[in-house]
Amino acid sequence: MTSTAYTSTQKFLHWALFVLVLLLYALTYGEGLLPRGDPTVDAIWRLHISFGLLLAGLLLWRVVLRGLRGAPGLPVEMSGPERTAAKIGHFVLYALLIAIPVLGILLTWFRGDALSFFGLFTVPAPFAPDRTTARTIRELHSLCANGILIAAGLHAAAALYHHFIRRDAILTRMLPKG
Repeated sequence: MTSTAYTSTQKFLHWALFVLVLLLYALTYGEGLLPRGDPTVDAIWRLHISFGLLLAGLLLWRVVLRGLRGAPGLPVEMSGPERTAAKIGHFVLYALLIAIPVLGILLTWFRGDALSFFGLFTVPAPFAPDRTTARTIRELHSLCANGILIAAGLHAAAALYHHFIRRDAILTRMLPKG
């Protein structure tokens, strides 16, 4: 694809994933503020799983779409180092976006819980609970979740740099048309 423009579907998926990452992080943070044993913690955990599965589904759609249509080309005004940084940054974002839900699913199952998508369907754990494995996966899941905030923050900073300092169209090509 030689165009530097994103489709409306690509834009929707970009911003939906962004909102879901923030929501999932907020749910986790909110859960940590509640006392152990509070029934609200279980409700937050179920919501976190459901929204995590939604993120996984939207991410799968985005990856398939990218595989079928490719990604828009980078503007010619970008220097070689900027192009390299953009490619590395996108690779890191995709890797973390894939790792986080995979680890979340494994964490849920190793805790002995079933996956439930807003109560519409349930997928039971395919193996016995293992607290030690669950603890390790939880740490990896948390590490990746913190990593995605850092990577997304750098991604946003780069977009804002291009918009306000470079005054090019990097940011505007991902914004909805007004």
